[in-house]
Amino acid sequence: MSKLLGVPLKKPSEVDIIKPLNNLIQSTYNGASAEEKAQYAEAVNEFSKQRNTAIWKFFEKYETSLEIVYAYYDQITALETKISVSELQIPFKWKDAFDKGSIFGNKISLTHTSLLYEKVCVLFNIAALQSSVAASQELDTDEGLKLAIKLLQQSAGIFQYLKGATPAAVPSEPTPDLSQDTLIVLQALMVAQAQEVFILKAIKDNMKDQIIAKLCCQGEEFYADVLRAMQKESVRSLWEKDWIPTVAGKQAGFHALTQLYQSLVCRSAKRIGEEIARLRNAVDLFKAAQSRGGNETYLDEYFSRAKRNLAESTKDNEFIYNEMIPDLSTLASPGKAQLAKPLPLATPMASNFKDIFSALVPVELHRALTASDMRKNEIVNTEIMKLREATQTLNAVLASLNLPAAVEQTDSNSGLPPSLREKANEVREKGGIEHLKTMLKDLPELLNRNREILDETERLLDEERDSDNQLRAQFKERWTRISSDKLTEMFRTNSKKYREVITNAIEADKVVRQKFEANQKGIELLSMPPEQIQQSLPSASGSVDPNCSSVQRLKQLMEAVETIKAERDAVELELKSATFNMKDEFLHALQKDGAIDEPALSLSRIGQVLSPLQAQVKESVERQATLVADIQSAHGAFVAETGNCGSSRDKLYQELATAYDSYIELSGNLQEGTKFYNDLTQLLVVFQNKISDFVFARKTEKEELLKDLTTESSRQAPPATPALPSHYASTSGSGSDIPNAPATAAAAPAPNVPYPAQVHMPLPYGASANVPYPTYVPPPMPQSFNPYATLPYPGAPYQYGGFPQGPQPGNYGTYPGSYAHQQGGYPNQKPPGW
Repeated sequence: MSKLLGVPLKKPSEVDIIKPLNNLIQSTYNGASAEEKAQYAEAVNEFSKQRNTAIWKFFEKYETSLEIVYAYYDQITALETKISVSELQIPFKWKDAFDKGSIFGNKISLTHTSLLYEKVCVLFNIAALQSSVAASQELDTDEGLKLAIKLLQQSAGIFQYLKGATPAAVPSEPTPDLSQDTLIVLQALMVAQAQEVFILKAIKDNMKDQIIAKLCCQGEEFYADVLRAMQKESVRSLWEKDWIPTVAGKQAGFHALTQLYQSLVCRSAKRIGEEIARLRNAVDLFKAAQSRGGNETYLDEYFSRAKRNLAESTKDNEFIYNEMIPDLSTLASPGKAQLAKPLPLATPMASNFKDIFSALVPVELHRALTASDMRKNEIVNTEIMKLREATQTLNAVLASLNLPAAVEQTDSNSGLPPSLREKANEVREKGGIEHLKTMLKDLPELLNRNREILDETERLLDEERDSDNQLRAQFKERWTRISSDKLTEMFRTNSKKYREVITNAIEADKVVRQKFEANQKGIELLSMPPEQIQQSLPSASGSVDPNCSSVQRLKQLMEAVETIKAERDAVELELKSATFNMKDEFLHALQKDGAIDEPALSLSRIGQVLSPLQAQVKESVERQATLVADIQSAHGAFVAETGNCGSSRDKLYQELATAYDSYIELSGNLQEGTKFYNDLTQLLVVFQNKISDFVFARKTEKEELLKDLTTESSRQAPPATPALPSHYASTSGSGSDIPNAPATAAAAPAPNVPYPAQVHMPLPYGASANVPYPTYVPPPMPQSFNPYATLPYPGAPYQYGGFPQGPQPGNYGTYPGSYAHQQGGYPNQKPPGW
């Protein structure tokens, strides 16, 4: 038998995967602790080392190399479930396996920013390495035969899988080695060679001649199919110069073996005429096999046996049997027996695979947990907003009625009722008006920082677009890559949303500043020492009898006010601390159904946990309506009984009470504004990094295409030669020519990504409906309630889902989706006794 054919390998290039993968993991798992982030970074470094080892192990064509490359492929497969693959854009560059280079020393290559493309190329090389390891086996031993059979069938299974996987991973035209016609040939070749090894084993095991004849008949058909496929115009020029002659020789050789072994069946049955006809045909076919394959010793042992048997049988027939020699066309086929078939892709492929990223949960589970947490926090924030808005309304009513100051005894030192004295002390303890002024002064600087980052990000996008448009105008239809406008549509949408976020924040800043200016006088007075406050008070118009019935009634109602406020603080604390773990439930659903119905599962659990607290909130708000009506009624009786209403001191007390409420609200507003701008800075930096990585990927792709076009132009000297397909990059064959620069990070959409779909802000108390910013929807928090949820700033952008990122799948990068597993159509039958 002649040697088995080994498929050549695609040559990889080294690329930096650490930065973009780290960026993607850190942004996806943004709630991770510092220890977890360090663990993730270590795993990324290990994965990078694993790739650098595996891609060069392909060229060490030993069985031991297979486990190393299997483990790398398994790791890619495992990583696909932990991250949004479409968001990870790394410029992976692989050279065509069959291209032998040009006179300029270049080889056809393709650079594509997709982990799926890397996976496809790794799989191709695994199949190629399996074929080479199989070809190197000693086929005169059982161990060698069994390993070769296994590897060739596995290789066929991979090439079959790649027929469906490649279009999904490479939406543009692939390199020739990954074209459908090439993969069809390689799958068929591996199956044919596996059948050939089965035949060798059958002969070695001395199986029945009839069985061997059937196996050889199937082998001849397999090689005939391979020969037809190899001679298609689209792929004929790819093969090594000896491939087509070798396959043609094997086709004739297995036809000859079919006739030889079927002639042995005839000899056993004493059908001498048929035996001679088959042996004559076998001798002719052996000659053709040696001639076609260019190997004068090919199947020489069997050729000699056929000639010897023919001479013997011819002599016996002439002297003994005198049978007629039938025409070859009248002889029945011995039948076919197929043993070789493509084996399905094993998962995992490595025998001792260990997931480097075991600390990461499946990305679908992570998204479901994040969405569930967001859903719970939205409900929690809504309930807390109801409580706080009700309390603000209650405080406003009390301030308008000068309560509780109107029924309290005035302090002799400060000239203030006890309630106002406590409020003044609290304002001074919190830093007074200077504290507010300092934070107000910081807001413009924080705003400008975010605005500058966004401006720079848009500048990067604009420069990349202008460069692409310029080259497109220069090369016209030869500039075949997808235009920047299509690829950056989602990036532009992101940028526009961020611009809207900043615009809404500016409006919120105006609301805060206007509220500060409206209450500045009262806040300044509360910030003064007690003696200065006393000097600022107008003279009292008279004291109130503390024993009159209306005063007593109001004091009782003020105690009810304090009680309801204390109850609300307790309910708010319970709402903030309400937690439940959906991980086990989601994981069970994922394992059982392959998907997670997060809304149905989350809402059921949220209802169980929060319904009692929601009922308490509703009862508290309803009880306040009755309480306010009682206070207003009692205050009317108080005014009628004491005549104490409308004095200048009373009006100042009302102003101070309102100023205190505004101070507390403004202090929270400004803290939330500062936090908002700082959180937005982090998100904009991540966004800018993704844009930078995208621009780098486009730059790498542009350089490859320019090299291709330059090489194409240099080849257009007389005589003219066909131009290479325009998407291929002809690059130096000296290894990696990708500079040591950061690889791209993903910019594709994910079902649940950390940006706001809408920007909402609260209507602060006292503002009218025409205040120019939208109604607030409270932002969900990762772990606990955000204490600044009532502020007029948009919620932290990373807490909203549904905001698209990057180019749509299928444009730049790749598109996700299941692969069509095209199964071979060979019958799976074994001869009796195998």
